[in-house]
Amino acid sequence: MKSLKKQRRIQIILITVVALAMATGLIGYAMRDGISFFRAPSQVIAEPPAPTEVFRLGGLVVEGSIVRGTGTATRFSVTDGRAVVPVTFEGVLPDLFAEKEGMVGTGKYVNGVFEATEILSKHDESYMPAELVDTLREQGVYKGPDS
Repeated sequence: MKSLKKQRRIQIILITVVALAMATGLIGYAMRDGISFFRAPSQVIAEPPAPTEVFRLGGLVVEGSIVRGTGTATRFSVTDGRAVVPVTFEGVLPDLFAEKEGMVGTGKYVNGVFEATEILSKHDESYMPAELVDTLREQGVYKGPDS
């Protein structure tokens, strides 16, 4: 009788471990497309990502670089103080998007140009994403309120 209880316990533990491993694997598989890494322009130039890799690019919009094309097409450049990356975007830019202001874009780096699918800009006068502030501080470019 005791060996039967032991066997049952071992079976339940093994089934639980297998179920947890499968659940973890399924969650990881489902999230693989939802995870995008943040990079600064100097990181993109130093180690260009694959053209199929989706990531977030953040920095300051270079003064005088915004060129509005036909329709909703826009070109501009982003810098972190060390490197400049050209950006293209097809869509409506946020209202607070401007030169010398922080922005974060999601997209792919293809043939030396970041092709953004989404552009985010700060939502008030003082907010900037923490990752972007840290990167710009490292470069000596950020002069924020808590510097």
